[in-house]
Amino acid sequence: MDAQQFLKLYKSGERNFQGICLHEADLSQTNLSGSSFSQADLSGADLTAANLSRIDFSRANLTNADLSRADLSGANLRDLNLIGADLLSASLVGADLSHADLRSANLSTADLRGANLRHADLSGANLSGAILEGANLEGVDLTGVDLTGVNLTGVDLGTTGLSQPKVLETTSLRISHSWVTWGSHC
Repeated sequence: MDAQQFLKLYKSGERNFQGICLHEADLSQTNLSGSSFSQADLSGADLTAANLSRIDFSRANLTNADLSRADLSGANLRDLNLIGADLLSASLVGADLSHADLRSANLSTADLRGANLRHADLSGANLSGAILEGANLEGVDLTGVDLTGVNLTGVDLGTTGLSQPKVLETTSLRISHSWVTWGSHC
């Protein structure tokens, strides 16, 4: 199915697109809020500035997709493949990214306030300037992550795999909870 056929179906009222293949589709600036794309293939798709709030992308493939400036607030992104995806300045407020694969993704200046990233793989990702206030990072792999200018206020780091982050000197570490730990428990 191409992007035009898909948009026609969407405009007719369809919201369940489970398993659909929209590889490299141009869906930039579209409003797909509240739709289900569970197990769909949108690898390489252009979703720049799209309204994807409350969308279900669970177990979908968005490898190398462009989601820059997209609104993914409140979205179900569990087990989502976002390897190499561009999420520059995306809004992921309150999104569920548990077990998501975000290796080498660009999350620079993304808003992840209150997001659940439990057990997500962020190794090699760019989080420079991201807002992670109140996010759950328990069990997250942060190996080689760029944390330049990141706000970690109130973040649950749990047993985060923080190994060799690229930059920490300008990172805000105003963590207010005594239960936050770095590294493994003895």
